[in-house]
Amino acid sequence: MPTIGVLALQGDVREHARMLQEAGATAVAVRRPAELEAVDGLVIPGGESTTMWKLAETFELLEPLRLRVKEGMPAYGSCAGMIMLADRIEDGIDGQQTIGGIDMVVRRNAFGRQVDSFESDLDFAGERVHAVFIRAPWVESVGADVEVLGRAEPGDRIVAVRQGPLLATSFHPELTGDARVHRYFVDMLREL
Repeated sequence: MPTIGVLALQGDVREHARMLQEAGATAVAVRRPAELEAVDGLVIPGGESTTMWKLAETFELLEPLRLRVKEGMPAYGSCAGMIMLADRIEDGIDGQQTIGGIDMVVRRNAFGRQVDSFESDLDFAGERVHAVFIRAPWVESVGADVEVLGRAEPGDRIVAVRQGPLLATSFHPELTGDARVHRYFVDMLREL
């Protein structure tokens, strides 16, 4: 059973942990570099990407996160986690940094403000899932090695991608009670 950390700086930590356990993994909270070193993979939850970046720096986690991702640690980012895994972002604040790893450009808050949050059914990796979008980003563009796993209306926007051991969604599957996205990540980790 793989041990998957949930970055516990902000966001839906408990909800992701519950979905990971349902998907067949051991879930642990990660707040320190030593905890990061002890996991087989990592979930970066939603929240606020600028706050997450600043907290990662405060807890001296940003560089260890970048190194683990660069070394091939599987990681899954939802919503703000998608932004954190993007190589480039649009509409970020001055100086905003990411962990990087996925060759994509992500636009922050692309679907609108909190009041514009919505739910929708969409195809994710060949399965129909219910998706919750809260101040969600979308993917503006992807590099040649990035696989698009899901799109959403309006505008047929890219909302789920994979590049090697990295997975990202702009929606929050941890809020639906459906563990299929987390199971996809756990299965992906086992295959690597």
